[in-house]
Amino acid sequence: MIDPFTAISLATTAFNGIKSAINTGKDIQSMAGQLGQWGKALSDLDYAHTKSTNPPMLKKLFGASAIEQNALEVWGHKQKAKEMREELRSYISASYGPSAWDEIVRTEVQMRKQQKEAVYAAQEQKEKIINIIVATVLTLAVFSAAGAIIYFIGAGQGKW
Repeated sequence: MIDPFTAISLATTAFNGIKSAINTGKDIQSMAGQLGQWGKALSDLDYAHTKSTNPPMLKKLFGASAIEQNALEVWGHKQKAKEMREELRSYISASYGPSAWDEIVRTEVQMRKQQKEAVYAAQEQKEKIINIIVATVLTLAVFSAAGAIIYFIGAGQGKW
């Protein structure tokens, strides 16, 4: 997964390429690569939005202000993406008919599903492993500190 800024940059680049291709009269099949790049970038942006609304435990513990800033940033990018989507829908529907846009939406849904299964599932698994490691280390640190305190109290009282 890429960060929201990169995702919106890629989406904007692909969007501008699609617009110029439509304006020059290219057929929609020749824009498949750019449409795919645009869809992937929007999928990454949606995933970033989901993660900003429900951040991983590690970010909750150590980056509360960064979470709020990231959430606002992602929200702004989502609004820009929404505007691009509507403009692209208008362009494609006007140039190729509403059925072309419906086909693009179906393809985009399929791409998002594949992206979720492949990339996002791996990312979430990685985050779970990191959370387990952090929780284990914190638990060991607490037990070690408690043990050290008990030992020093006992040693101070001459019990061992």
